[in-house]
Amino acid sequence: MERIYMDNAATTQMSEAAKKTMIDTMENCYGNASSLHSFGNHAAIILQQSREIMAKYLNAEPREIYFTSCGSESDNQAILTGIKLGAKKNKKHIISTKIEHHAILHMLERLKKEGYEVTFLDVGKNGIVKPNDVASAIKENTALVTIMYANNEIGTIQPIKEIGQICKDKKILFHTDAVQAGGHIDIDVAENNIDMLSLSAHKFNGPKGVGILYCKKNIIPERLIEGGGHERGRRAGTENIPGIASMAAAFEDSCLNIQKHGEYTSKLRDKLIAGLSKIPNCIVNGDLTNRLPGNVNMCFEGVEGESLLLMLDMRGIAASSGSACTSGSLDPSHVLLALGLPHEIAHGSLRLSLSHYNTEEEIDYIIKTVPEIVGYLRNMSPVWEKIQKGEMKSRL
Repeated sequence: MERIYMDNAATTQMSEAAKKTMIDTMENCYGNASSLHSFGNHAAIILQQSREIMAKYLNAEPREIYFTSCGSESDNQAILTGIKLGAKKNKKHIISTKIEHHAILHMLERLKKEGYEVTFLDVGKNGIVKPNDVASAIKENTALVTIMYANNEIGTIQPIKEIGQICKDKKILFHTDAVQAGGHIDIDVAENNIDMLSLSAHKFNGPKGVGILYCKKNIIPERLIEGGGHERGRRAGTENIPGIASMAAAFEDSCLNIQKHGEYTSKLRDKLIAGLSKIPNCIVNGDLTNRLPGNVNMCFEGVEGESLLLMLDMRGIAASSGSACTSGSLDPSHVLLALGLPHEIAHGSLRLSLSHYNTEEEIDYIIKTVPEIVGYLRNMSPVWEKIQKGEMKSRL
């Protein structure tokens, strides 16, 4: 049975450009970039070239790019940088949203225990935060605003430019977790007034274990790892040259093809949403317009998400019910609850995240298969039986 991969929001397959670059670098550039001999010099050149590529497609300067191990590390480093700079001015207030990735939420919860004040903004039913709400939440002691570029579960794209302008006018640092957005939609850190930004290579067809933190040139990142003077003294540890070079190749390839891949994937996404929306008592989560090209997130009343995923996997379809970082949890998605969905509906969520590698034939198979599985599970559901008999009201 040929398997269909529809979990690209969790991770992506490596592009040919990324694989070729990684293999070539592993074979021909194994020196330490900090060494003074020719092998080290070769590695240092590859490192700088990769920095320049990442900067080019973000409209940043190479010196503003710091290589990390992943998006979560970059998120943590950005937040700690923001609060350390804020502390110098006696500012200990942070603004974020209720739908952030757990790399942000867990760090902010930790900081709350350490005496920091955190405001978690609500989002509308469409999953988008209002810029006016950001402006209203700002206080004299606000040190940092951290709001994701695009949501990892429901794919909604936030009004980053407007939020960035608000923060610039108020002279407050603005960080955005762009892990889901990078390589899929155009990002311009200068135009959007972004002070810090996080990316992870494996979300745009690069390797796992490598990411970046963009920090505007007047911001010096707080160190998470002590040791040598790598990354201009801000992140100790010998650089992963093959991973970094492969990430740069993947990012360049993704950015050069953003429009082509975006149009193709959006077409498949819209067809999938239209087909699955014919299932009774279902809802599409997130804004239908301001949405990542490959994101489909839906809830089906009377169905448990875990059962749906297992049966889809048996039929050859790899999907998820939310963030891969919490897929083992039995709790409903914090993102869907923030949209105002009741627990029992949020439990029946399905996330299908596409890429340009998917085909129309795969979409047709999914549109045929999902209703069959939903119908089968509903036939065993006492909740669905009560809804059908009118003994219980639908929550949709």
